[in-house]
This record gives sequence, C-alpha cells and structure tokens, in this order.
Amino acid sequence: MIKKFLMTPGPTQVPPQVLSAMARPVIHHRTSEYSELFARVNENLKYVYQTGNDVLSFASSGTGAMESAVINLCSPGDDVLVAACGKFGERWRDLADAYGLVAEFHEYEYGEAVNPDDINRSLEANPHIKVVFVTHSETSSGVVNDMQAIGAVVEDFDAVLVSDSISGLGSAEIKTDEWMIDVVVAGSQKALMIPPGLAFVSVSDKAWALAEKARSPRFYFDWLKARKGLAQAKPTTAFTPPVSLMAGLDAALGLIREEGLQALFHRHIIMGRATRAAIKGMGLTLFSPDEDRSSSVTAVRVPEGVDEARLRIHIRDWYGVQLAGGQGPVKGRIIRIGHCGYYNYSDIIVAITALEMTLMDLGHPVQLGAGTQAAEKVFAEDIEATGDETV
Repeated sequence: MIKKFLMTPGPTQVPPQVLSAMARPVIHHRTSEYSELFARVNENLKYVYQTGNDVLSFASSGTGAMESAVINLCSPGDDVLVAACGKFGERWRDLADAYGLVAEFHEYEYGEAVNPDDINRSLEANPHIKVVFVTHSETSSGVVNDMQAIGAVVEDFDAVLVSDSISGLGSAEIKTDEWMIDVVVAGSQKALMIPPGLAFVSVSDKAWALAEKARSPRFYFDWLKARKGLAQAKPTTAFTPPVSLMAGLDAALGLIREEGLQALFHRHIIMGRATRAAIKGMGLTLFSPDEDRSSSVTAVRVPEGVDEARLRIHIRDWYGVQLAGGQGPVKGRIIRIGHCGYYNYSDIIVAITALEMTLMDLGHPVQLGAGTQAAEKVFAEDIEATGDETV
C-alpha cells in the first residue's frame, strides 16, 4: 500500500474538516441559509486579504479571476504594463493580447524578481498606462515579488495595480490595503485549502472608478453584477455558485481564523525555510530564492544526469509523493515542492525523505538523512525560539 502525499503548489492537500463540510447535503443558493454562509465567507475573505474592499467570488479557476481583471478594468486599445518573471506573469500578457490591449512587457528571467524601479520608469515615461499587472507569488519559479515596494511605486500614479496572488494569498503575506494594491486575484486550490473551482477578486475604490469606464465585453465575469449581489440584504452571487465548495471554503476560512494570520504566515515561513535547508543539506541547488518571502513553493534544480520526468514518476509511484515539474523554459530542469496551505513539518520530512530515497534509487550520490537532518534543525530552532510545537 502506498499512502499519497500531494506536495504540489496546487492543487494542495485538503483538511478533513473541509472534506466533511463539502460532503453535507447541498443547500439551495437562493435561501437565507446560503446567504448567511456567503456573508460569513465574504467577511473571512476580507480577513485573509487584509482589506476593507469588496471581495468578489466566481466559479472558476484563478485564471478566470485574472481574465475578469483584464476585462473589467480595460477597454480595447488601452495601454497597460505587464511585469513577468515566470509562466503565470506571462499569462497577463496573453490576456492583454486576447483583449486588444497595448501591453508594455517587462520580461525577467525565471527565478529573478520584478524590479519596482523598472515599473516606476515605465509609468513616468508613459502616463497613459491604465493598469499594471504583476504576479505576487510566481508558482512556476518559486519567486515571490515585493508587492509592498511595487505598491508604493504605483500609488504615485493614476494606474491601477493588479496582483495575481493565486498561490500567495494565505501563505506569502500580502497586506492589500496597507500596500496599496488595488486588485488582488486568488484561487481556492492553494493556501485556501479547498479543491479547484473558486476564484476571488478584491477591488479598491480606485479600481472601481476605472471599472465603471471600461468597455471590454463581459457578462459572466462582470464585476458590477457581482457587486450588486454582494450589496443585497441577503448577499448572493449573480449566477449559480458551487455551493459545496463554498461550504468547504467556509470551513477552511474558519481554520485560518482559528490559527490567526501571524501564526499562519510564520508556519509557512518555517515550511519554506526547512525545505530550502533540506535541499541544500542533501547537496542539491535551489532555483527559487533562498529567502523567507518564498514560502509557497520551493523550486529545485534537477541534478546533472537525472531525468526530471523519471524522478517525478519514481517518487510518486514508489513513495506516494506527488511533486510538480518545471514550466516554460525550465521544463525538465526543475522540480517544485509545494508547501502552501494544509502542511506542517511531517509533510516536509516525508517529501524530503522520499526525494533522498528516489535520488539513491536513480543512482545519484546522496547521503541519506542529510536533507531531513537539515530540515529538522530548522524546526528545532523554531521550537526553541518560539516555544511553539504546532508547526
């Protein structure tokens, strides 16, 4: 028997309390019972977003929320700026192209962070730029961009700042209001700990002012329709929501409330720190930055002479650990270990042990236990420093 461990940056593991909530009998979405649940979810989403802004919900993947930002903020021919350091940042460019926008594209190497100074120079040079699109947590490379610094830059201009925090919300801290981020999009299957199928968008007053002027065609993803549903005495969605997923989200957000945001972020920092220490301890090379901000996913260079696809298949079929591969230009060159959401020290130890065993099986020289020992040291030091054994 092989016990399975989902160690990808999405979908991620789902807590049993969430699975139980989704297994309850389905309720109708136009009832008081659902409106009460939906109102509670909305307030708890604002808590995680750290915002007083509206948070809209859609039945879609996170890409649907990204598309909604493009079509609700822009009109065909508008000037926009896209800063990308990986596959998902490039998706902003693809969406801009699809809707006839004129995109200034800042492309960084995979593994490199967006430079806020570059954004500042572009906005100074072109006052007609209406929207700046950036990825907060770039899942494809393990980079987490400095949204606080980027927000401080864009705040001084008329442009609206949009952040893709699909894998970052709930794992890599983002203070939506304090950091002056006008729109933050997120998805359900990452740190929010439920299956794929829900997407979220927070919208500032500055962004609403632009949305009311935008002329791109839209129907299902119309923010104005979604806001109208939120404003009702019994809040609801404009169209049929995935009721069972909403019930699961209600349970997941309750767990996040119970843990508390600071403990939540600290846990993710320690997971990321331990994983990176383990990778270096076993003699492998990090692809993602070795910094605490990269707390959602760790990207690792595949050792010379090891086939990336064979490694991932072997670790999955022999040890039950599912890892993610690389994308775009780093496909076949890196593996990615996810630790955003329902993870703690035991998951990291299992994943690192399985990786050590897999490398040994594939003939790559590795000292068994070196990686796990490095991870355990990080956990032990954290317990000694905080007195908290719940990580």
